[in-house]
Amino acid sequence: MKTTKTVFLTALTLAALSAGAWAQTSAATKPAPKKKHKAVAAEPAQPAVTAADIQLLKDALAAQQQQIQVLTDELHRKDQVAQQAQTAAADATAKAEAAQAQSSQDQQAVGQLKSDVADLKTNVTNSALTLQETQKNVNTALESPLALHFKGVTLTPGGYFDATFTRRSRALGEDAATPFNSITMPGAAQNSISEFYGSGRQSRITLLTQGQLKNVKLAGYVEADFNSGGVTSNSNSTNGYTLRQRQAFGQATFDNGWSFTGGQMWSLVTETGHGMDNRTEAIPMTPDSAYNVGFSYARQYGLRVVKNIDNKVWFGFSMENAQATVTTHTNANNFLVGEPGANKSYPNTATYSFNPSPDLIAKVAFEPGFGHYEVFGLFSRFRDRIYPCEDVAAATLCGGSATAGPNALGATEVSRNGGGVGANARWTFANKHIVFGVHGLGGSGIGRYGTSGLADASVYANGSLHLIREFQGLGTLEWHGSKLDIYANAGTEYAARTASFDSVLNKQVGYGAPTFANNGCFTETGPGSGGFAPGALGSCTADTRVTQEGTVGFWYRFYNGPKGKFQYGTQFSYATRYAWSGSGTPNTPHGVDGMILSTFRYYLP
Repeated sequence: MKTTKTVFLTALTLAALSAGAWAQTSAATKPAPKKKHKAVAAEPAQPAVTAADIQLLKDALAAQQQQIQVLTDELHRKDQVAQQAQTAAADATAKAEAAQAQSSQDQQAVGQLKSDVADLKTNVTNSALTLQETQKNVNTALESPLALHFKGVTLTPGGYFDATFTRRSRALGEDAATPFNSITMPGAAQNSISEFYGSGRQSRITLLTQGQLKNVKLAGYVEADFNSGGVTSNSNSTNGYTLRQRQAFGQATFDNGWSFTGGQMWSLVTETGHGMDNRTEAIPMTPDSAYNVGFSYARQYGLRVVKNIDNKVWFGFSMENAQATVTTHTNANNFLVGEPGANKSYPNTATYSFNPSPDLIAKVAFEPGFGHYEVFGLFSRFRDRIYPCEDVAAATLCGGSATAGPNALGATEVSRNGGGVGANARWTFANKHIVFGVHGLGGSGIGRYGTSGLADASVYANGSLHLIREFQGLGTLEWHGSKLDIYANAGTEYAARTASFDSVLNKQVGYGAPTFANNGCFTETGPGSGGFAPGALGSCTADTRVTQEGTVGFWYRFYNGPKGKFQYGTQFSYATRYAWSGSGTPNTPHGVDGMILSTFRYYLP
């Protein structure tokens, strides 16, 4: 706009100057009018432009220039006003835009402030609820603590109070621990008498101690019940049964997956519910403290090391307390396995073998995502001292005579290696409501690891140990609900014939020999004196070939909450014991027993 105005003023100035010049030039160059030539005398010439004319022209030009200057100044003033207006408009636009931006920011700030206020209200509400919950938890912990803290460790007491009654169709003289290998033969007096026992001996107390270091968790666990008897224990008046050690061990579990455990615990042979973790043993749900036929286990001293790999694979190895159980018939007194525990640190006249080494057990467990699987191997070493000249008939061959009697000449020790291989598997279905499990263990000299308590070994005619081939198997099916659990078990244990011929005595010796008499197993005999001595069966060896048991039962929880758990259970059991066939007629005896067990239990929270 300024450029246009300048051009306009310049053009106007040039036009004015041109007009003045043109007027001056016209006046100077205008030809004089032609006059008719007359014969008159010539007049004097007039000047073309006068000084006054020039001055007049200058004044006119000056006036024009003054007008142009006025117009120029006016245009310049207007241009300044226009520029100021443009600047003001730009400033106003900028301020409007800034105001709009500030308004938008203000709106955002207001929205954020509203959101912050709402969050603050929510946080205050949540904090109040959290504080109330914390106060409630603190009060609950003070009133009903789940654990006790003492000198940097956590003590967690546990256990339950038990009231069990047992009714058997055939008497066995036991309360809630069924002796499956003693189920009576048809001729026994007990086979015609039922029995009832009530007991609280299964009541259990436990204490778990835990302490945490930088990279290792330390734990100790002790568990006891009353399933033992002192010298004066009886059921006549006080029922004074003694406290029994079930488990007592210490454990160190490292962050890298290694764990070391030592003390009395469930054997590594026993199936576990998770990995190889102690205190997760998969025990049959039966209230019978002898569990179920076919269940392989032991609770004994051991040193165990386990490696956990990502909670998917576990490798374990243990050295455990060894023991030999021996059953044999008609042998000469030419062997020594151990001695009774009487008058020593052991509590009664039970026998204890002289063990050459601990039992060695190796196991691997898998949990690939569906099911729990275990494969394990057991190695046991057995030993006895044999006396080849102890037999009266053989004494004459050992430097003695029939009148001089047996002697210890040539006594020596003989060892045998035994053991077995086993596997466990357990699956869950229907969102963990259904659990199905199978177990099997087979080998030689493994009888004491079974529920029936079959013998590990018999004895050869020469006095050395003869290991018994055995098999143990168990299947379990469980259904778990919010209040009701239902279960069924079916198990069996087998012991093979283990006999040899003694050429000196001219007869079969050992276990399950086909020449052993069994015909007397069906004939009842009179009792002994005093009324507490059932008659012993004559001609009834009845070495166990197989035991079997089927059980069905349920547990119903009346209450399960912060105050503990109170439940009731009932089980029906049908057990059989089949003996090896022998001489005489009939010669294949077997015993049966039907049992009902009912239990009330209150578990500590």
